[in-house]
Amino acid sequence: MALTGLDIFKLLPKTNCGECGVPTCMAFAMKLAAKNAELSSCPYASEEAMTKIGAASKPPIRLVKIGPVEHEVQVGNETVIFRHEKTFVHQTAIAIAVSDIDPPVQLAHVAAPVREYCLERVGEQLKIDLVLVENTTGEVAPFVAAVREVAASSGRGLILSSSYPEVIEAALQELAGQRPLIHAATPENAEAMAALALKYGAPLAARADSLDELAALTIKLAGLGVQDLVLDLPADNPAATLQYNTIMRKAALKGPYAPMGYPVLNCVTHRELPDVVADAASLICKYASILVLDTVAYQALLPVMMLRQNIFTDPQKPIQVEPKVYPIGEPDENSPVLVTTNFSLTYFIVSGEIENSGVSAHLVIVECEGMSVLTGWAAGKFTGEKIAAFIKQCGLEQQVKTRRLIIPGYVAQISGELEENLPGWTIVVGPQEASDLAPFLKLQAAAV
Repeated sequence: MALTGLDIFKLLPKTNCGECGVPTCMAFAMKLAAKNAELSSCPYASEEAMTKIGAASKPPIRLVKIGPVEHEVQVGNETVIFRHEKTFVHQTAIAIAVSDIDPPVQLAHVAAPVREYCLERVGEQLKIDLVLVENTTGEVAPFVAAVREVAASSGRGLILSSSYPEVIEAALQELAGQRPLIHAATPENAEAMAALALKYGAPLAARADSLDELAALTIKLAGLGVQDLVLDLPADNPAATLQYNTIMRKAALKGPYAPMGYPVLNCVTHRELPDVVADAASLICKYASILVLDTVAYQALLPVMMLRQNIFTDPQKPIQVEPKVYPIGEPDENSPVLVTTNFSLTYFIVSGEIENSGVSAHLVIVECEGMSVLTGWAAGKFTGEKIAAFIKQCGLEQQVKTRRLIIPGYVAQISGELEENLPGWTIVVGPQEASDLAPFLKLQAAAV
């Protein structure tokens, strides 16, 4: 029977030492009950706690860490089938594939955009996470040379892909302490690959041709002492890959079936760009932990990165910006004042449109728990009274001489309440759509 947070708390040492990464034992107990933490994080857990809590609190999908500390990628630790049930925890890691048959110039040509690619969207920086180096030659020297070049020039964690243990070990010696993912252990080389994973402290991918073979392989690898595993089950077509991913996720969470309780790696390679985007999008939703692409084309990465951000944003905790007054451009004491909520997407759209207008302005961002304008108004978070209180609290009235406040057109009904709570201010109802802000502000500036 599942243990509640209170049941678990009774078995913890109750020292509130914080060494587990959580401030109190009660908070840690809640994380254990939600399967978002492991009991091994508590250095003072008793044998009784280990016995009673250990299995009950173990996350159904193991957390696996890949790469050097400064660029560490975490995958797994998921607890739900559908995002709306709670949230997806660790976003799909995007890896770019290169081969040891590529000349150094080509490797550098790929590694540079991997290192430099950064898409900034609603305050978050979206980057490529890993590089997979494939041992196409089957030889040690070219593979080690490629690994050395990519590791030095990409600045990312690596996936070492070869079926030859001697090739993998030579590359591991080049990457001491960097925890690359070994790809892959198969039924034929399981013992040798497991020994390398244990010797070098590296996570290991398990690759098989069927679900039954993969389950048997993970059981064998776990029996050999390898804990950090990633599942790789190749398929003939994208539909079969989706089916396998779904079966493995359901087996891990609903069983729970321990042999399937690991992150999943999928490859989307050797395809036209439209197919890359379509297949990658499907696998991000269902349920790739690591997604390997063979292109750094902007038109492929842009939609994939944006979808990944949307899927892995916590639906119960919208992305927010800090509530305060933001100067857009170079506003002075006579510049216009606008107000909106602290939902990140709203802030970046509105601030962008103000910048496009060429009119410097003060943008007041009110605390609304990350809600959009209409949602915040409906929830009583974006009202005339609260906006007025925030403007007085932040000291805006002492910073500006203007007494004209522009509000979103969708909440024109709060204008009267605002005028009551902000004596001396004129409330101007702005456009409903942010895209209309630029011409609106230009007209306002001309009128003044």
